[in-house]
Amino acid sequence: MDFDSLETPKNCVADFCLIPIGTPTASVSQEVADVQRLMKQSKLSYSMHSAGTTVGESTLPADNKEGPWDEVMRLIGQAHVMLHKKGVVRIQTDIRVGSRIDKKQSFNDKVTAVNELLAAAEKGEGAK
Repeated sequence: MDFDSLETPKNCVADFCLIPIGTPTASVSQEVADVQRLMKQSKLSYSMHSAGTTVGESTLPADNKEGPWDEVMRLIGQAHVMLHKKGVVRIQTDIRVGSRIDKKQSFNDKVTAVNELLAAAEKGEGAK
């Protein structure tokens, strides 16, 4: 396999937890809010949760349910640069990335599928 010709996946969804290090206080809520404002400006859907942000679903109707790999990774990189410019000298980020080529599925579709299984189990219709 030729390493130079190997491509990255076309689309992906990423869940990331950006950790500013060396902030004046233990709280990082301001930095998290700054990152969320950046996410809002992108054309990718995102969902903040208690331990990070899931990003990657395109908001454009004709697009794949997942966002373009390069745009997702660029947005995470832009979050780093933005916080560095605001004085955060060190940032560590954990990223979990998923891609699939067999069907189009949003991160909301995945949650809905599990919730449907749980609801069916509660009604005695499925496995517990």
